[in-house]
Amino acid sequence: MSRVTVWHDGACPLCQREIALMRRLDRRGRIHFVDATAATCPLDRAGMLARFHAQEEGGPIVSGAAAFAALWRAIPLLRPLGLVARHPVVLALLERLYLVFLRVRPRLQRWAGRGVA
Repeated sequence: MSRVTVWHDGACPLCQREIALMRRLDRRGRIHFVDATAATCPLDRAGMLARFHAQEEGGPIVSGAAAFAALWRAIPLLRPLGLVARHPVVLALLERLYLVFLRVRPRLQRWAGRGVA
């Protein structure tokens, strides 16, 4: 399995919870998490904060469902889902679901923010 770099919105309470979970699942240390609010971004910062981005070792930077699939492939427990997501039809379906998620993300962020100390 290759290493993957993940850029996330460190100011987003929902993202903080998700990244904390992924860190716990990343027992082999294959994921490098980068807070896009505090670090230099390889792409436009606003664009990187608007969508989830990842880059598998030696590959291009991808966003949305493809980024989640790259993240999943780095975690043994989630790897089967990440491998299935390589199929174009599955990835297209996941991207549609991700776009729905983006529409409700602000409400979810407010909800997640209530539980963050």
